[in-house]
Amino acid sequence: MIEPGNLRAMDRDIRRKMLVIALPVVANNLIETLYNLVDAFFLGKLGTAEISAPSISFSIMLFLIVFGTGISGAGTTLIAQAKGRDDSEKTSFYMNQTATFLFFLSLFLMVIGLALSKPLLVLLGTPPEVFDYTLVFMRISFIGVPFMFAYYVLLASFTAVGDSFTPLWVHLIGIGVNVLLDPFLIFGIGPFPRLGVAGAAIATVFSQIIVAILSVIILSQGRHGLRLSFEAMKPRRDAFRLLAGIGLPSSLGQAISSLGFTVLQGLVNGFGASAIAAFGVGNRITGLFDIPARGIANAATALAGQALGAGDEVRSRRIVRISLIACVVFMTPLLTAAFFFGGDLVRFFVNDAEAIRLGDIMFKVTTPSVLMFGLYLVITGAFQGAGATRVIMVLSIVRLWVLRVPLAYALAALTSLGPLSIWYAMFVSNTGTALAGFIHYKGGRWLKALEGRKI
Repeated sequence: MIEPGNLRAMDRDIRRKMLVIALPVVANNLIETLYNLVDAFFLGKLGTAEISAPSISFSIMLFLIVFGTGISGAGTTLIAQAKGRDDSEKTSFYMNQTATFLFFLSLFLMVIGLALSKPLLVLLGTPPEVFDYTLVFMRISFIGVPFMFAYYVLLASFTAVGDSFTPLWVHLIGIGVNVLLDPFLIFGIGPFPRLGVAGAAIATVFSQIIVAILSVIILSQGRHGLRLSFEAMKPRRDAFRLLAGIGLPSSLGQAISSLGFTVLQGLVNGFGASAIAAFGVGNRITGLFDIPARGIANAATALAGQALGAGDEVRSRRIVRISLIACVVFMTPLLTAAFFFGGDLVRFFVNDAEAIRLGDIMFKVTTPSVLMFGLYLVITGAFQGAGATRVIMVLSIVRLWVLRVPLAYALAALTSLGPLSIWYAMFVSNTGTALAGFIHYKGGRWLKALEGRKI
């Protein structure tokens, strides 16, 4: 039994470390989301069809990119647990093997994405006025996947050892380049050609190249005992098997749920350009509200992984408890504001009365469930740190395919709710999945997920 005084000291240490990791991650995600909003602002000046292209593209790209985030997440788990054991040799080994795995995976996903862009857009019934813009945006964006994954290695490994500031400033440089290039390439300012939607995609890929170069340079310097080397990057079957065993379940869960988002996008497409614009802008703004939860979840992954690597289950549970409280504190004010002023937020990006009306209703319906989704992110962050990714896969599939997609289509077919069908389904799916996550957390089996599976 731990003395109350020792528990208080432990909690203070957890809060301090959580803030050190979470705040740069929050800033990182906030900057990325704000950039997406700036991108939407510029494209919105071109028209409703242009601003819809990134929204449709993202739902499809996410289906493939999640395999990269799953493997990088597995790298974070293994590096964090090695850090908890004070095994510096293994932290560097896992980082190098993660880098190799992601390199080959990124090339494969890029080729698949380029080949399937057009057939997928046709399959989704993308409206003719949006189709060409979306196809161009997607094809250019897929070229940037290998460079994006190079940054994933930096982010995964440095966050695992408690340094989330270095990935932040690297990302800041990339976003700065992107924001500067956007108006020049979209509108054709000065000597630049007017490229419209293609210009936004080209600016993004160029910034990803800059970020990838910086990431490789930093990872080659040996900070925190993490050093890229050709010798350590030689593929190891046992390491790849372990990374895949941890990463693929969460990747499959995310991919299958992303497919659900893609199917939902097809449902949205059937309601017309105004609904697409409201859905796209609304999701981007909602992404802002998820940012505190995602930062805290990243901290929970790293700290829970380190605690379990050291064999301290009590500390890992305290980490989850403190993380959940922090999530409620940070998210509640943002969601309250969105509930009352959602339509005004949409109006800033789209000058379309119907899109503004739909967006306002969307926020009023969904904001309570966004808090539940934030708590769900924190719980699954702890599961990720423990390597309990199979339950993450199950929860992801249930959220989209058992709850959201069937309910959205049923409401759309059987009622006159129109686009509101999707938002009611969102409310039910977020709330139901969060409750299921809490039940699994209380059971405690997630704490033993990697017993006997380390190299």
